[in-house]
Amino acid sequence: MTAGAALQYSRSAGRQQRLAIDPVVVATVLGLLLVGLVMVTSASLTVSERNGVDPFFYLERQLMSVLLGCTLGAAVVAVPIAVWKRFSPYLLVASFALLLLVLVPGIGHEVNGSTRWIRLGPLNFQPSELARWLLVTYTAIFAVRHQTELRSTAQGFWKPLAVLGAAAGLLLLEPDFGAAVVLCVTGTAVLFVAGARMRDFLVVCGIGAASVAALAVISPYRLKRILAFLDPWSDPFDSGFQLTQSLIAVGRGEWFGVGLGSSIQKLFYLPEAHTDFVFAVLAEEFGLIGVLAVVAAFLVLVLRSLRLARIAADAGMPLHACLAAGFGVWIGLQAFLNVGVNMGLLPTKGLTLPLLSYGRSSMLVTLAWIGMLLRVHHEVAASGKSALPPEGRAK
Repeated sequence: MTAGAALQYSRSAGRQQRLAIDPVVVATVLGLLLVGLVMVTSASLTVSERNGVDPFFYLERQLMSVLLGCTLGAAVVAVPIAVWKRFSPYLLVASFALLLLVLVPGIGHEVNGSTRWIRLGPLNFQPSELARWLLVTYTAIFAVRHQTELRSTAQGFWKPLAVLGAAAGLLLLEPDFGAAVVLCVTGTAVLFVAGARMRDFLVVCGIGAASVAALAVISPYRLKRILAFLDPWSDPFDSGFQLTQSLIAVGRGEWFGVGLGSSIQKLFYLPEAHTDFVFAVLAEEFGLIGVLAVVAAFLVLVLRSLRLARIAADAGMPLHACLAAGFGVWIGLQAFLNVGVNMGLLPTKGLTLPLLSYGRSSMLVTLAWIGMLLRVHHEVAASGKSALPPEGRAK
């Protein structure tokens, strides 16, 4: 992200202006990235040994993803929000093309019973990560363009929801239940920020909750996972194995943890220790103190994003407000779901912990989205109409 601080752009008068970034967001993201690299290294050593590769194999790949993601994020910072607005139809087309492409036989790659990846040479790319970002961006642009209709009629609210519902349906075909839930909740939150009527919002929330419950109950696969979540100890060696091992890891951490590298659960006990369950390893090695530090860092990102959304709305920049709010809701919701799964509060969803879990697609998209957030901050500060503090203003 430091590369973004040096970027400059030309204004219509040819005058140069230094990029204004949020130092709190940058520092928090860098801190989470550092913690993530350490935890991926610790959690993946046993996996590397089992796969017969170099002990630091996963660290090297994660570090490369971080560097590429920071470069991509810096590039996104340089793109004015007006450009995203101009090309919004292409965002919609690209999103659905990605979600459909992964379902094509011979193109989509199946792992653990889910067809969520496309192989690009030696790399596995997860299209849903990029599609969700593009869809939320499109939803924000659409909502602002049709703000009058959104605020006055139910039709203005249901049109973008139909798009989100269609995309969620494609995600469920993979199947990726967690990604579908995150997309719908984030998109609906963006519409609410854009001015959707409270009664329409509450109706959709009720329908959404009922739909999620119905999908979970009518699908034997999902019902089994829910039942395992409610009582994992009833079948600790099959359906409840992953959750019981995660709970053991969290419990062993106590206050200050067993020490970096000293986790026992990562030694072939806890599946996906370096991806979906890296938080459990963190809790075991750093205890409650480490858990609170990471949760506080995510809370900072959420609050800074929502604060920026409020400032942008007060400055008369509704699109910037929706984009900032969309990021805040997304990263907060996905972090909450991942932590909830690791601590046995929610059924397993297959969602990564942003900036910490091993996953190249997730890392690249997350850092690109942070680049957009920083761009929003810059344009709000440069507008001269915001209430940002002096350190947030462009010079």
